[in-house]
Amino acid sequence: MSDFIAAEDRPILERHGLANFDALWALQLEAVDEPNTERGGWSSVYRLELDGAAYYLKRQSNHLTRTLRHPFGEPTFACEFRNIRRYADLGIPALQAAFFAERKLPGEQRAVLLTRALDGWQDLEHWLQGWASLSTSRREAILAACGGLVRRLHDAGQVHGCFYPKHIFLREQGDDFAAQLIDLEKTRPLLFGERDRVRDLEPLLRRAAVWNEAEVRQLLVAYLGDSADVERWHERLGARRRRKGAR
Repeated sequence: MSDFIAAEDRPILERHGLANFDALWALQLEAVDEPNTERGGWSSVYRLELDGAAYYLKRQSNHLTRTLRHPFGEPTFACEFRNIRRYADLGIPALQAAFFAERKLPGEQRAVLLTRALDGWQDLEHWLQGWASLSTSRREAILAACGGLVRRLHDAGQVHGCFYPKHIFLREQGDDFAAQLIDLEKTRPLLFGERDRVRDLEPLLRRAAVWNEAEVRQLLVAYLGDSADVERWHERLGARRRRKGAR
């Protein structure tokens, strides 16, 4: 995969001498959290601000995922970058990449992924923490935004694979909310129809435990486009949630 630089971000990166892998790899920044070392290598995230534009710079070394196509492993950021581009091509709202590149060294695979910061957006977890204090209209708008986002994803033939409240970002727009997704590493094609849809959607409902039954149905109406099949979906999702909770 060749190096990628988004056209709209190239000028600012070039002004700061950061339009290449080596410069972004060597840049001295403070990590925003502890490095991820689960896959035998490491992966870290940093915040980068340039002339009023904010980014998140992700760097990793030997932090690999193994698939049939890449049995010896490839950087997890390579997979995430492909999915970022796929979402953009399919019109699914999601985070945007400014730069991506990877390098193979003796005994080491490195990758850099620069994404635009979602300043002005809040993840769904934030809204769930204050759910009881929200007005009915704001709750309904959030449910509609989340349901509509999942519908766009599944209608485009994709499964997110990690549908948690921390991966849905929301921003108020008048009386409505816009919604988009992050953490696209586990995205795959939707191959098994309703079964895939249920498996993708259920983790969101399990983690949004503050939603009552009526609110879950509101989300399903937004997801399905009408109320005709809501009860069957509600039962099927509830059955899966009970099975998962009993484990």
